[in-house]
Amino acid sequence: MRKAITAFIAAGVLTVMPVYGHHSFQSEFDWKKPTTLLGSVTKIEWANPHAHVTLDAKDDLGVNGTWTVEMGNPVTLTRYGWNKDVVKVGDRVSIDGWVAKDGSKQMNAKSVTLSDGRELFAGSSFFDMRKTSDDDGS
Repeated sequence: MRKAITAFIAAGVLTVMPVYGHHSFQSEFDWKKPTTLLGSVTKIEWANPHAHVTLDAKDDLGVNGTWTVEMGNPVTLTRYGWNKDVVKVGDRVSIDGWVAKDGSKQMNAKSVTLSDGRELFAGSSFFDMRKTSDDDGS
């Protein structure tokens, strides 16, 4: 009986845990601060709940740095033409998106322009935002 209860609790915790790791766009990124990064990919994480690209890049102000760029989940990205081999370490890319509210070198990507000129939607959660009173300035 004790093993059954422990297994039930463990299954419940593992089911709920991914929810705690997820966040809304509004809680972390500033939609009023769009940015473009141009640089070289140094790392790719193709995982849930979000894929991430790490980029040594120059921002709109010309400042170099290492950026962590959040994209949609792998299933969503696949719908928009992505797969694990679309972007590789060392590729030069341009990424449009929105910077983190806390001033860190993090971004939520709207789109990624590959070295061959193709632009792919990055599955941004920006487009899932619901209007709130402070979004429309009222």
